[in-house]
Amino acid sequence: MAHFYIDEELVSAAVGDRVSLAGAEARHAVTVSRLAVGETVSIGNGAGLVATGPIVTAEHTSLVITVAELSTAPRREPAIFLAQALAKGDRDELAVQAATELGVDGVIPWSAARSISRWEGAKVAKGRDRWSAVVREASKQSLRAWIPDVLDLVTTKQLVHMTEGARMLVLEPTAAARLSELEPDGRDLILVVGPEGGIAPQELEALAAAGAEIVRLGDEVLRTSTAGPAAIAVLNAKLGRW
Repeated sequence: MAHFYIDEELVSAAVGDRVSLAGAEARHAVTVSRLAVGETVSIGNGAGLVATGPIVTAEHTSLVITVAELSTAPRREPAIFLAQALAKGDRDELAVQAATELGVDGVIPWSAARSISRWEGAKVAKGRDRWSAVVREASKQSLRAWIPDVLDLVTTKQLVHMTEGARMLVLEPTAAARLSELEPDGRDLILVVGPEGGIAPQELEALAAAGAEIVRLGDEVLRTSTAGPAAIAVLNAKLGRW
């Protein structure tokens, strides 16, 4: 399996061209992964373009490949977004990491009523940057052509407005409807996962009133770090991604 690295500045390439990595990506490839001349590497731009080929230069500040294969992947439709409630420790980050590996198309940080963790002031930008780093690294690990979008932090009121034009699925252990029983209708999907204490009753009422569907995975109650990824796996099968 080829090692995968990301260079967002890669906008075009052709078979036979030379494509290079610089900076931190090159240092990681050469000094940490210890890649050498002759090994095969894939370099993507995080927006669908991936160039693969043998390494011809491997230095601490530069890694260069000759493109032997070029692929362009379109964005998948319908898209799956994960609205993940902020959670204590690294549980929300674990959810974002696994969701990325499972093919989520975007993540939405949600400041839920019962979220213990809070992004306020300078923490808003810091938290979003941290999630973006988690998404980027998980995309490299899972060889993803597209890096999922990390949207701005939303309040519950803002999340309610997102029901317009998308199909929102809210995970709730007490719901009667099962996620596995739903059939796709072509709309983008927003999967909503609450924090450790669950989604507050008033939030469930507001989301349902706006048209969101309240669903459950099964009889077990999952942690906030695992509920979203488990649901994405179900949706992948329903959408024919798997």
